[in-house]
Amino acid sequence: MADRSIIITGGFGALGRVVAAAFAAQGDKVARVDYAANAPDSNGAGIDLGGIDLTDPAAAASVADQVSEAFGGIDALINIAGGFTWETLADGSIESWQRMYAMNVVTAATMTKAALPALKAKPGARIVNIGAGAAIKADMGMGAYAASKAGVHRLTESLASELAGTAVTVNAVLPSIIDTPANRADMPDADVSQWVTPQAIADVILFLASPAARAISGALIPVTRGGD
Repeated sequence: MADRSIIITGGFGALGRVVAAAFAAQGDKVARVDYAANAPDSNGAGIDLGGIDLTDPAAAASVADQVSEAFGGIDALINIAGGFTWETLADGSIESWQRMYAMNVVTAATMTKAALPALKAKPGARIVNIGAGAAIKADMGMGAYAASKAGVHRLTESLASELAGTAVTVNAVLPSIIDTPANRADMPDADVSQWVTPQAIADVILFLASPAARAISGALIPVTRGGD
């Protein structure tokens, strides 16, 4: 299972860096892709592609081509790139709905479409998306974010059906609140004991990307417990 070619979008973020390190630790070649220009840490023997707008099909196609050439194909695509906003409909903007759709749905669809030919060429290729538990039932202020993540859920289900005749599986993990520095800063008084650690999410993603998960496709898997 080692020495596979892995693309991780949103790879410079708090979750993306942990997921990238987890794949690298088991011997995989990791390409971290991000809208940010520069990564805050090293990717070891992997490659980093910064300043990439994944809503642009040409940019996504370039990523797929560069990774395929560098690593000899693509074995797994982990779509972590996305964003979050909290605002009520009355006091917020319609632009926020458009921005959440672009950041969460369009990035996943565009990168996946670009990577599909290479993924189909690899036996047992994997696609794992990041959905959200909040998209199952949206609370106040979560409308734009939840609607966009619900779109990721439907993308996951639809693509799994589309690829049913291939060896490629498509699944999504649905975290609750992730224990990141940004979330702690935004919610300083919250009880973080049951927030999900990035490492716990990475463990689930590693399983879904492994041969052991070959019979699972189209699943939306809640990841809701603390990571200890």
